[in-house]
This record gives sequence, structure tokens and C-alpha cells, in this order.
Amino acid sequence: MADVPTPGKRFWMWLGLGALVVVAGGFLLASRGGPVTPTEALPPPVFVDDTASSGIVHVYDGDFEFFVGGGVAVFDCDGDGRQDLYLAGGANPAALYQNRSQTGGSLRFAAIDSAHTDLTDVTGAYPLDVDSDGHLDLAVLRVGENVMLRGLGGCRFQRANELWGVDGGNDWTAAFSAKWEGSNTLPTLAFGNYLEWPVDREQVAQCADNVLHRPQGSAYGEATVLSPGWCTLSVLFADWDRSGRGDLRIANDRHYYRDGSEQLWRVAAGEAPRLYTEAEGWEEIQIWGMGIASQDVTGDEYPEFFITSQGDNKLRTLENGPDQPTYDDIAIRRGVTAHRPFTGDDVLPSTAWHPEFQDVNNDGFLDLFVTKGNVEAMPEYAMADPNNLLLGQPDGTFEEGAGSAGVASFARSRGAALADLNLDGLLDLVVVNRTENVHVFRNGGDAGNWIALQLTQPGHNRHAIGAWVAVEIGDHVVSREVSVGGGHAGDQTGWIHLGLGKSDVATVRVTWPQGESTTAHDVPAGTFLVLDRLAAPEYWEPPSP
Repeated sequence: MADVPTPGKRFWMWLGLGALVVVAGGFLLASRGGPVTPTEALPPPVFVDDTASSGIVHVYDGDFEFFVGGGVAVFDCDGDGRQDLYLAGGANPAALYQNRSQTGGSLRFAAIDSAHTDLTDVTGAYPLDVDSDGHLDLAVLRVGENVMLRGLGGCRFQRANELWGVDGGNDWTAAFSAKWEGSNTLPTLAFGNYLEWPVDREQVAQCADNVLHRPQGSAYGEATVLSPGWCTLSVLFADWDRSGRGDLRIANDRHYYRDGSEQLWRVAAGEAPRLYTEAEGWEEIQIWGMGIASQDVTGDEYPEFFITSQGDNKLRTLENGPDQPTYDDIAIRRGVTAHRPFTGDDVLPSTAWHPEFQDVNNDGFLDLFVTKGNVEAMPEYAMADPNNLLLGQPDGTFEEGAGSAGVASFARSRGAALADLNLDGLLDLVVVNRTENVHVFRNGGDAGNWIALQLTQPGHNRHAIGAWVAVEIGDHVVSREVSVGGGHAGDQTGWIHLGLGKSDVATVRVTWPQGESTTAHDVPAGTFLVLDRLAAPEYWEPPSP
């Protein structure tokens, strides 16, 4: 079964504020009203802790080499429209959990045991359809050899390193990203390495170089080394200047280097990759870079980059437009430094890991979830360090809401994902913790209206990695890039969730990776819609409870 859910009834849309007609099962359904510009932030939803009944019993654990990592890949491995989970285990085996949740019900999963997926020494994983066969694959990051798993459908996988010619290396890897270049049938793969492995704990640890795998026809050739590497913990191909190229943003941990910095590699088709320089406008900064989230926060249609660290986190925005990669930090102005625990008695600096922009209350304003947790027992940093849920406000700032939402966990959290796991239009939350069981939270709060989109196209790059989705909600516009990578040791693919506030309809436009833009589609609230580059939109219905 293909990884794109089987479509239901077809949409035929009139474009216009009050003139939307949907052909659904022979009935004409007019939208209840027109677009309503979001002007009011909604309170945080109340999350319900479904951990005990979820069926997930899984711990990320291990020695020094598993102090970092601990990611989760969220993707639909059986084609039923529900997103499944692949969880890193560190010294424990990784685990694949199939989503058995009923629509609108409690979150429930079942473990799928397999020698191919139950790998040890896994720090994280990222889903993508490498060979564009309709089944999602996994890039599994490890301390030691990284493993590519080819999806076979039905949540079955096979090792594919030899099939695709991918050398998994032997370093300590915790970061990954991918993009398609030019007419290549296979994606370009970037692996971000932390330390050279094995580490001699009696000597000074050495940062490992990162590697780039570019296809040569139907397989990969020798990897390109991206040197110098400065102990990388997150990488992301992002179209920072909207050129359609997609360069590689790298977050590096300054704990192990002296002369390094954050990096931006220019990766253009037909060219050797190279670092942007100070002469080109790139300012070198040194932070404890842990994770990357990319999102157009300011509304200028260019992505900002939120980078987690120890102490204050960064929100980087283009200073003078897209002509050069010069960035200014606006974290303080927007209220997202999140540099100390927001509650409790611990006043030491925080340690942040996975960042993710989503709209958890569907009010039309993007929110920001950040996992927190001491590396292990670093006395100069907070031990009681709750996760943050920073709620977007109409003026572009953010306010803390994790306590009210019930997700201010004091576990040492690492990777996470916000996804609609029971297909009720509300984003649920999965958090991987070090030495403690995974947390599973169901979003049970009142919220605004929403739509969910999935992009697909024929040929290679089936999920349109590199596309941009612009959603107009009255006079308010939300722009999102479709990407693979970033976060901390994990990412998701599948439904793109967008909150609408009180609006009953939103106008959706897609700029595809080839630069072609679609005709605008007026999409009614409460809709799961599959948008194909060459075919008519298809409405999809979740299975009945």
C-alpha cells in the first residue's frame, strides 16, 4: 500500500470568499461563511496523559554517547493515514510502534518487532521516500554505522545501504537532512556527526567531519566530506533566500571546540559545497547548538531559524533581506529565549534540545514547543528544567503555556513531535526522555478550526520536499517550507497541520520544488486534503471510530 492515504471524495472548488462548493458523496456542501482573519490568541489546550494506556513502553538510555540524541520519527508506514512512530533507544533497541488509535479517541500503539528496525546504538531517525516508490523509508542515525531502511509497505523494512550505495560511516551521528537537486531521482543526504568514534575518554574528544551523499545515477557514490565539522547536533536543508536551492544550516555544540562556530554551507546542483564566509555576510556565532526549527515567524515569506542551546536560545532573522545570509537575533523581542526554567525553584540556566513550530490550539498563530533537560548531571545547569510550550500571540510575541497545558514535564527530555495522531484535528505530543519512558500526550482541549494538507507529485521526490505552502486566513498568511531534517535527532512527514482560528475557510497556494505555483484552492475547515502537483485535489476521510 502506498504511503499516501487512499483518497476519498474529490473536491471541485469555486475560488472566492463565499462561493465554495464541495462535491462530497453526491451532496453539495456550501461553506458556513467566509474567511475570518485571526485576531485573538486562544488559551493553551489541556493535554491528557495517555502514556499508561498508549501501549508504548520504551526508554532512551545508555552511557556517555547517548547523553545527546533520543529522537522520534513520525510517519505513516502502512498507508492508513495515521502516523506511526519509530523511537531511538540508545543502548536499548530502537522500536517501531504502529498507530492503532481510533479517530478522536485515546492514543494507542502496538509494537512491531523486527530485526531490521530493532537496532541498538540508535540516536535518532528521519523519514523520507528515498526511492520514490510510494513507501516511506528511514535514515537511522547511530553511534557507529548509520543504516538506511527501505520501506516495503505494511510497516515492513529492509536494510538498503548496499542497495543504494550508502556508506554508513563509523562516527557518532545525531543529525540528518535531505533535499532533491536538479533532475536527480535520488535525494542528496546530509549526515551530521558529533564526535569521532570511538572516543578515548582519557584524551580530548575530537569533533567529527560531516558528510554529504550525492547520487550518481541510481545509487550513491563516494561521500563528500564537509570539513571542518564542529560537533554537529542538527542539520537542515532550508531555502533561506527563497532561491529554490536549499542550503545546509548546521547547529554545532561549542562544548568540544575552540575555533568553530555555527555554519551555513552553500549546496548548489553541479557545484562543490562550500561554506558561506564573512565577506558574503555570514556572521560566525558560537553556541551550544542542539536543534533547529525553521519557520516564517515575521511574515516576510523568508524563514527564521530557532536554534536551541544551553542558556538563551536564538531566533535568527534575515537582517537586510535575501541578498546575503546576515542574521539578527530577535529571541528577546519575541519572548522565546527560554533561558531558565519558567517554574519551580531551580534558577540555573536551561538546556534545550528539540524545537518545533506548530499551532497547538488552532488559533492561526504558530506556537513553539521546546524540550528541556540536563545533559546528565552538569551542576552549572538546571536539573529541574521543564519543557516549554510558547504560544504565539497576534503581535508576533510568544507567551508560556506549558504549565496550563499539562506538558511541563521535568524529565530529561530529548526528541519530540507534535502530530495529530488520532486524526481529530488537534495536535498530540510525543516526547522521548532520557532514562525514563516516552511520554504520550493527547490534545483534549477546545481549539479553533483547522485544515490538514498532504503534498504529492509523480516521479521522484513524491512528497515535494522543498515546496512552500502559503495559507491565507483572511488577511493573515502562514508560510511553511516542506523539509526533512532539523529538530533534535528526529522529524515527521505526513499531514501538514494548520490552525484557522474562527475562519471556516482558508486559501491555499503551493509553490512546488520546480518553482511552479498552483492555482489557489479555497479549503473548508475540518478538511484533510491531498494536493497533487498534476491532478485535482482529493479529499480524504479518517476511518470511522
